[in-house]
Amino acid sequence: GFILLSTSRVYNIPTLANLPIKEVGGRFELDHTRPLPTGVGPAGLTETFSTHAPVSLYGASKVASELLALEYGATFNFPIWINRCGVLAGAGQFGRPDQGIASYWINAWLQKRPLKYIGFGGWGHQTRDFLHPRDLVPVLLKQFAHTHPTAERTCHLAGGLGNAVSLLQLSRWCEARLGPQTVTADHTTRPFDIPWLVLDSTRAKDLWNWQPATSADAIFEEILEHGRCQPDWLALSADL
Repeated sequence: GFILLSTSRVYNIPTLANLPIKEVGGRFELDHTRPLPTGVGPAGLTETFSTHAPVSLYGASKVASELLALEYGATFNFPIWINRCGVLAGAGQFGRPDQGIASYWINAWLQKRPLKYIGFGGWGHQTRDFLHPRDLVPVLLKQFAHTHPTAERTCHLAGGLGNAVSLLQLSRWCEARLGPQTVTADHTTRPFDIPWLVLDSTRAKDLWNWQPATSADAIFEEILEHGRCQPDWLALSADL
């Protein structure tokens, strides 16, 4: 068999950018009083959300990888499992704003580096769900041992609503532990930025009896402790 760790960034950008949202407690949330597109429910995006272009060049490479994996499985008759992950975060992750935002933010706060909220009014309300990589292990072990394909080969492995945090909320978390710091506002609009993306992992729960075990708070604490032990972490990872 073959297991592909994919990403939440396979989904259609314009539809995501135009989801009905509202600001609640310093973060964006879905506005359930307004119509929602196909593939969005109370717990977030499901696997049926559109993957049609545009999804960004990065997202397109992931969609292509998923399709190629499924074609190989169908051609040579072996099981394929595609796991679309939320934002992975934990101690030792490179502190890069494009693929390690929690590590970058916490380490930058710890080292008093400048930070800024980009777009969406410059308030930091943009929201994602966080997942610790170790929480992937139980479901991967089950998939390694499962040699017969099922009807559902693609599922979300993500932190979900319980681990959904905005940049502003992450800043509040940092301030409570490390003291205040000014975060500037940059009103630049970037074409592939999205205000809210939270994945619904109900299918993974039904198929594999899986759910995330590590809270966002525990993930952030682990990153902070690592940063204290490795004060040059951003120089080693983010500044490559």
